[in-house]
Amino acid sequence: MNKVPMTVVGADQLRKELEILKFDRRPKITEAIASARELGDLKENAEYHAAREEQGICEARIRDIEGKLSNAQIIDVTKIENTGRVIFGATVAILNLETDAEVTYRIVGDDEADIKQNLISVNSPIARGLIGKNEGDEVGIATPGGITDYEIISVEYL
Repeated sequence: MNKVPMTVVGADQLRKELEILKFDRRPKITEAIASARELGDLKENAEYHAAREEQGICEARIRDIEGKLSNAQIIDVTKIENTGRVIFGATVAILNLETDAEVTYRIVGDDEADIKQNLISVNSPIARGLIGKNEGDEVGIATPGGITDYEIISVEYL
């Protein structure tokens, strides 16, 4: 399977979630199933069925995280010399040349992307348009409303 790029922060977040699922949530679900079994007839035992469903969801998420971490190519941009070039993991400030609106994005892996925190996927149209460009470059990025022109104000490897 192909390696998937991931930042150090993203990998740490997944490891923490995995630890919580395995060592906190999984034992609680097992206890809930045991308690529900003691209530009697399993065919009509809503608590038992709810706990088993939660167990299935938890186990699926554990497998999902383990798979993502096993295929992750963890990239630590803080160890890379800043050349002003936009790369995976970089924090990029851009200026919309039409509206003079400035926005800062960090380019991260698909699983880490969260537009509310200005974390954009490396596969998003904006990131694809910025990757490989340099600080000071003007870039046209295809958006649903057409091509939008931006200037790259700064590139940081945080």
